[in-house]
Amino acid sequence: MPAGVPPERRAAGRPADKAMIDPQPIGAAVASERPRRPIAMLVHSYYDEDPRVRREAESLVAAGYAVDVFALRREDDAMEADVAGVNVRRLGVQRHQGAGIAVYLREYVSFLVRAGWALTRAHRRRHYGLVQVHSLPDFLAFAAVPLRLAGVPLLLDLHEAMPEFFRSRFPRASNPLFYRLLRIQERLSIRLATAVVTVNEAMVERLVGLGVHRDKVHVVVNRPSLARFDRAAQPARAFGEDASIRLVYAGALTPTYELDVALDAIGRLAAHRPDLPLVFDVYGRGDAEPGLRAQAERLGVADRVRFHGRIPIEAVPAAVASADVGLAPTRLDRFTDVSLSTKVFEYAAMGKPVVAARLPLVERTFPAGTVRTYEPGDAGSLAAAIAAIADDPDRRDAAVAATLAIVRERSWEHEAVAYIRLVEDLVRG
Repeated sequence: MPAGVPPERRAAGRPADKAMIDPQPIGAAVASERPRRPIAMLVHSYYDEDPRVRREAESLVAAGYAVDVFALRREDDAMEADVAGVNVRRLGVQRHQGAGIAVYLREYVSFLVRAGWALTRAHRRRHYGLVQVHSLPDFLAFAAVPLRLAGVPLLLDLHEAMPEFFRSRFPRASNPLFYRLLRIQERLSIRLATAVVTVNEAMVERLVGLGVHRDKVHVVVNRPSLARFDRAAQPARAFGEDASIRLVYAGALTPTYELDVALDAIGRLAAHRPDLPLVFDVYGRGDAEPGLRAQAERLGVADRVRFHGRIPIEAVPAAVASADVGLAPTRLDRFTDVSLSTKVFEYAAMGKPVVAARLPLVERTFPAGTVRTYEPGDAGSLAAAIAAIADDPDRRDAAVAATLAIVRERSWEHEAVAYIRLVEDLVRG
């Protein structure tokens, strides 16, 4: 695949970018005589906040499919809405982020029951050609049992390793019995599915190691859409142009992402490098926010850290474009051993230097001279990485160009073609 336009053309305003990110070929890549039966998706999240689900659903619409998504519903949300051509049906279940494990499980079961009922009723008039279930939870796949009995194929999309996620998030999940139950529900959910899709080869290796047949597992990697993350569509910003170096983080504020380490790093730089006028813009929400605010006050950097709350997916590119450095701070544990944050790709797509935790998949995906990494959990290492980017403009610019080339080779526009072909094969039976 082409690595992208030459660096000199990218730096000169990038007029050729549009030709590389035109989403129209996505639909043309599938067979012309395609069955037109609708596709249903089940997702235990707010549809407008889930980038992977939105990318997949919108790509299917572009390929000529009608798509119904059954998702969570906030109190002020309409029960049904058209979002970029996708019919979103919101069920009366809300997310309780930061709650205990018992609340999570009750929420999962409640959504399972409601989604199964709504899906079965809708199928009687819609006659779905495929059901795609997005985890977490894995056992949401059982909402599709009536349709499986009727011969409808089921695609299980494993965004994460649920047993490892729970063990990382909840200490009680480390109990051997509970962990065994999580593994059992994972295996049963996979067995029910016609095919499984997941986010990277490390997850594939994990599933094959658990006994899943390799031919059943497919990879659709989380990649940003360059039609959405389009540098040319945002005002250009020179590094530190307003006498401030703006750091940005856009994502969940949960313990998985070590924003506490990022705040410690900013505190160290404020004390030892006062010549670096750092500002940290945080976009997102989560149960870690109160503690992070208190930490910023305690470190004396509250005036440098701005919490903006959650913003729509459509607003993320502009937020990144107005920054100088993208941060992807992730804790290293068994869960993140097999994950790679899409934030790295989003920052790079907008032409920003990236600092990320040195996780296995980060090092596997981005060679030396691209993303600058730091030792997970080490605020001193993170502070040094930020300072190095600020101090060496030549190396910074070279890293931006090299990282952007990788992102262009692996954008969603390329990934979507394989995804649609997989769906096409399943729908054809």
